Amino acid sequence: MGQPAQLRCPKCSAIYTPDLPRNLCDCGAPLLVDYDLAALKAGGFAPAALAGRAPDMWRYWEVLPVRERANVVSLGEGFTPIVPLPVLGAEVGLPHLQMKDEGLNPTGTFKSRGAAVGVSKAKELGLRQVAMPTAGNAGGAWAAYCARAGIGFTVVMPDDTPAINMLEAHITGGSVYLVRGLISDAGRIVGRGVVRHGWFDASTLKEPYRIEGKKTMGYEIAEQFGWDVPDAVLYPAGGGVGLIGMWKAFDELEALGWIGARRPKLIAVQAEGCAPLVQAFAGGQAESVFWDGAATVASGLRVPKALGDFLVLRAIAETDGYAIAASDRALLDAMDRLARVEGAFICPEGAACFAVLPELVRRGVLRSADRVLVLNTGTGLKYPQAVRAPEFPVLDPDGEIL
Repeated sequence: MGQPAQLRCPKCSAIYTPDLPRNLCDCGAPLLVDYDLAALKAGGFAPAALAGRAPDMWRYWEVLPVRERANVVSLGEGFTPIVPLPVLGAEVGLPHLQMKDEGLNPTGTFKSRGAAVGVSKAKELGLRQVAMPTAGNAGGAWAAYCARAGIGFTVVMPDDTPAINMLEAHITGGSVYLVRGLISDAGRIVGRGVVRHGWFDASTLKEPYRIEGKKTMGYEIAEQFGWDVPDAVLYPAGGGVGLIGMWKAFDELEALGWIGARRPKLIAVQAEGCAPLVQAFAGGQAESVFWDGAATVASGLRVPKALGDFLVLRAIAETDGYAIAASDRALLDAMDRLARVEGAFICPEGAACFAVLPELVRRGVLRSADRVLVLNTGTGLKYPQAVRAPEFPVLDPDGEIL
């Protein structure tokens, strides 16, 4: 049995039950799930308890919010590998560079984690129709898990969202609508649908459980590092849920006694064409300002203002972290370079993290001795439009160039 104790507002400290459907706090802030970690620790929940468990994210069952295992909706997500990158690391002056490759999740991105927990809890709470806006991979992931759970799903996307994301949501049974605008416009449409049609709003951080799936990246990192943490973690931040989740995970792990007080620097990476978190970080602000005219080839980073921006910025501050942006040209170059020298075909969002590594070294944020971990959030196979293909030579049947 899972152990959700309460839902808590990180702004006003209001408390709610996790056993009724809930979106935001009455004050408008996103909610976080609390667990009775002291009771778990006292009851002997320790790393040894994980021995023999399946290599997926549900191995951390006790700190996930689904009470009954019969309600778990899973496609085998989680426990993605950490891969050393010695060639690229040597090029950028970071010989201990590694990548956690979330592209190996069932729907091709880390969105599988949040969808698995969010849909599982929706099933447990008896929800029958879920809706969300998306500009990238979340729609396809939630459509897949809703299909597996027998829950109806509606998604609204900007009309220039990559076609594969539209098709993925469609083929798994989602009702797909396009809007001529940004994800913020899609969000307003979903909001009206919630009122008119009774949909449950699963927008980023407008339900408390997506973050619980994303936090399992933090648990896995600690376990894969032998119950230690790297010196820095780079994360491509659109909504920033994964970064918030890892920050939460490390706090929980310390409370359980599984790791110490040391934290990795949490580094949020955005695109220059949409960098509200970077702007807020540079200005020492606690929240970001809506970014007008958001535009980037990395569609998952095209979030003009994240609902949980204050939590992302808090996580950065508390870990002595950083926020930095990459140009589209630089991230596409990095995507190409990583594929050529390490054989890793990653998404543009993940490539943004690799694009900024030289500048982070130059600024002294990262040092050559640091164990640096980059979160690649998805497979490059979902972004064929980002590959700058040449004119390939065409041969006749005898092998002569035509």
